[in-house]
Amino acid sequence: MRKPFAFAVMLAAALGLAACDKANEDKAQDAAQQTENAQQKMDEAQDKVNEAAKENAEAAKDSAEAQQKAAEEAAPAAPATPAPETTPAEPAK
Repeated sequence: MRKPFAFAVMLAAALGLAACDKANEDKAQDAAQQTENAQQKMDEAQDKVNEAAKENAEAAKDSAEAQQKAAEEAAPAAPATPAPETTPAEPAK
């Protein structure tokens, strides 16, 4: 009676271990897939950060140009040549 019981226990243990092993393989595959998805999301996020940095640099450049133009317009323009002086006409004789 002990022999069949021992075989039944060993069979149950072997099947239990085999079932656990399959789940671990599935979990490993799921983990690998999740890691790949996470890497793709990180790449997309990095691309967005790079685009934002480029846009920020362009905006700063445009702002600097606008400030320079505003400063040029605000500065009083000096006449290039002085206005000619008018002399009083001589009385007719």
